Amino acid sequence: MEDLVALMARLRADCPWDIKQTNHSLIPYAIEEAYELAEAIQEGDIEDIKGELGDVLLQVIFHCQIYAEQHQFDLADVVFTLQSKLIRRHPHVFEAEQLPDEAAVKQRWDDIKAIETTERERRGKPKRSLDKVKAGSALMQAQSLQKAASKLGFDWDGVSDAIEKLEEEIAELKQILPSDLQLENEKLDEALKLELEKELGDCIFGLVNVARKLNLDAEAATLTCVHKFRSRFGFIEEQLAKQGKTAETSTLQEMDTLWELAKQYE
Repeated sequence: MEDLVALMARLRADCPWDIKQTNHSLIPYAIEEAYELAEAIQEGDIEDIKGELGDVLLQVIFHCQIYAEQHQFDLADVVFTLQSKLIRRHPHVFEAEQLPDEAAVKQRWDDIKAIETTERERRGKPKRSLDKVKAGSALMQAQSLQKAASKLGFDWDGVSDAIEKLEEEIAELKQILPSDLQLENEKLDEALKLELEKELGDCIFGLVNVARKLNLDAEAATLTCVHKFRSRFGFIEEQLAKQGKTAETSTLQEMDTLWELAKQYE
């Protein structure tokens, strides 16, 4: 582990890409690596799992190195904090406390976390109703936040209200989107890009609301679509290969025809 930390320090000193990274710029990579690890575990390829676990570990090492350079903390501090937390949250293992079953363990875990939350409040971290929502993908967080707010009475009456709000958000997006904008050939003005991002976010959040009102999981629905797209496009490439072609050397019409054909094999 010391060698790995030293290797990361060397990269931060000599690699132009690594040097320019910040804790904020690394956030997308940390999320991406976590998802790739989950996918590798589901597929069961041991070599891929080892590689993806290494990539997740890299993110930890990378962040620790940057914070160490800022004289905030280092990897040893992170490990010590983790060890302390694990011991504190498992009194039935490291102390004389006896807990009869898994339910009791879960309840004790929640009680200890409540104490930790109180300590956070003493450090100036205010307690808010939605703080219990765990981190996750944007879709997962959106749906969890909406569920938590719904329990507090902040919700639409029915799915029709959610759909109406979604349509309102889509209309607002259309209103600020120039009709003659060619995204392939033009760069968005930064101010317009920011506004479009906000409005698009509102549309996605509204769509998640519709999913929730229908008792559907927005993350699962999106993943289903992602897998379907992967499968169909893979079919397109396979069929083109049989013709001695690639996606780059084919027309959109050819690929669209194969896309429709792919649907028939689902």
